[in-house]
Amino acid sequence: MLMKRTLRAARVLFMMTGLVPCTRLTAQERVHAVVPSQVNSPSQFVSPAVDAGDYLYISAQGPRGADGRLPSTTDAQVRQALESIKTIVVADGLTMDNVVYTQVYLTDVSKVPEVDSAFAKYFSKVPPARAVLGVANLPDPPVQINAVAVRDLEGRRAVVPANYPHNDSYSPGILTHDRFFISSMAGIDPANGKIPDDPAAQVELALDGMKTVVNAAGLELSNVVFVNPYLTKEIPMRVMNKHYARRFEFGNTPARATIEVSSLPGGAHIEYTGVAVRNLQARKAVRPKNMAPSPTASPCVFAGDTLYCSAKSGFIPGPHGGVYAPTTPAQLRQTMRNLLDNLEEAGMDFSQVVSTTVYLDDLADSKEFDRVYGEYLGPIMPARTTIEQISPGERNPDSEGHYPDFEQVSLIAVKRQSTH
Repeated sequence: MLMKRTLRAARVLFMMTGLVPCTRLTAQERVHAVVPSQVNSPSQFVSPAVDAGDYLYISAQGPRGADGRLPSTTDAQVRQALESIKTIVVADGLTMDNVVYTQVYLTDVSKVPEVDSAFAKYFSKVPPARAVLGVANLPDPPVQINAVAVRDLEGRRAVVPANYPHNDSYSPGILTHDRFFISSMAGIDPANGKIPDDPAAQVELALDGMKTVVNAAGLELSNVVFVNPYLTKEIPMRVMNKHYARRFEFGNTPARATIEVSSLPGGAHIEYTGVAVRNLQARKAVRPKNMAPSPTASPCVFAGDTLYCSAKSGFIPGPHGGVYAPTTPAQLRQTMRNLLDNLEEAGMDFSQVVSTTVYLDDLADSKEFDRVYGEYLGPIMPARTTIEQISPGERNPDSEGHYPDFEQVSLIAVKRQSTH
């Protein structure tokens, strides 16, 4: 209410003084949390959704209704998660037609047919772009779904490359007025549905799929601002990085969150999903001065006023770098330092973050994680997705005192701009 009164007062002032604002109210000035009474927020550190003006970012929704009951079948559980998303978008004055992108997390990836069935019912016109991932654990198994919705439906359309297999439950890509949302493209041969034995061939197929759908939208890979490579342990990271780097300009690559997952649909071992900006002039990579250019990932990339940032961990950059903190909270403090370096280079801070994705080695650390996380974010808590992507690993340091990553965080922020 205070924000609305402030904006009304500003309009009156302009009318009384005869001044005309040179630009419309910026997205950042319109940012607010969306908190329907029918949707349970997992904690005080998560907003069910954040309206950032042009886009609505929706936290991952689990299988339970507001009454806490868990439906008995996977189909009903997926429908409940989608019903919660519907409740949120309607509370913000939108419909399910405004949803442009979703990520589905399953503890049993064999349940994809049930996901397809539910999606086809909820998105009967033009289904959103989508990624489906098999993970080790969720805050409330067996499913959770996050989403992004666009406010203005003008320009929203599905992009389907020639000869792409038809599916009623998702679109290969969704164009909006300024962005392109890309469904996951897997390392599976589209001609015969087979998965090559060679990991490099799988990576190339997945990259070819991403390039094909981006080109079908009239764009190039240079338009891409953020990529999620999802891969299983069967794909060596060095192989993935080698082939990935060949597709992008050195030092101007998309922001990236490379995540090892437990499984992928269809038995795939790698898939790529992401976001592109339609106008290349609105794309700008951001790199703190203490970081060297990378062949595989930019720290952050702007799509207009929206900043997509790579996943960061507690890694200390520079000579003798590595993860030295022995606990999740201690690692998170370094992660937040690394994220803040990126935000400050972009002229931003944590108050402008609208969405985060949190990857925890062990969800048992959630309370400790939240305690530190809450010290940095706010006053509007971002939308959030939290997963345990693979089973917890060993937590012992190596011979040089380096610990494995216990957490990673990627984020989306909306830049505050002057209205003068």
